[in-house]
Amino acid sequence: MSTSTRPSAPRTALPRPASPQAGSAAAPRVVRQRRRRPGLIALSIALIAAGGLSGALLFTASGQRSSVLVVAQDVPVGNAITEADLAPASLALDPAVNAVPVAKKASMVGQRAAVTLKSGSLLSPGQVTSTSLVKPGEQLVGVALKPSQLPASRLSPGQRVLIVSTPDPAQAGAAPGAGKPGDMAPPQTLAATVVAVGVAAPATGVVVVDVALPAASGPTLAARVATGAVALIVAAQDGAS
Repeated sequence: MSTSTRPSAPRTALPRPASPQAGSAAAPRVVRQRRRRPGLIALSIALIAAGGLSGALLFTASGQRSSVLVVAQDVPVGNAITEADLAPASLALDPAVNAVPVAKKASMVGQRAAVTLKSGSLLSPGQVTSTSLVKPGEQLVGVALKPSQLPASRLSPGQRVLIVSTPDPAQAGAAPGAGKPGDMAPPQTLAATVVAVGVAAPATGVVVVDVALPAASGPTLAARVATGAVALIVAAQDGAS
């Protein structure tokens, strides 16, 4: 007896239950659009515009420069101003500043310094004068002095000084009627004003100082200077005790 075998139906795979350990699928991120704030944008534009305007004003102000004169090298008070003492400069100046324009350089040359002019400083009209330190009725005498015959402090034009006679002690003692050193008469002096100070000689250090004094005393001082028996001292300033 024959037995027929029927083919078995294919088995359908059933889905496995989800494991409790498996995480759920991540939800997609929601990208939020930034909200534009018109107030901040307007403020930024205003700040940029203000910065540009201030920069333009600063550039315009700096562009308004004046050609003026500055002091190129030190000039002592009373000295004549030379062309080498002045230099041109382009500066942005306040309208209240009283400066000398470059165009007036020719009129400044030959004038005298009313105050000490310092190198690099701005020249103003009040710092120069046409008045000479040698006044009418005065004479100019050059006094040659060794380093031991004048102060170590630098002399400057306009200073009041005294030219003191320093006779030879031996000759003074031999003079008729000369007594003890304490009984000697005080030295003779002549008041003068420094006009110019020369450069010390390299070998001897002798300096020639030009002084102005009354015309009646000019010859007397010149005779004393010829003997070399003089010394220069700085007189007390007006109002000093």
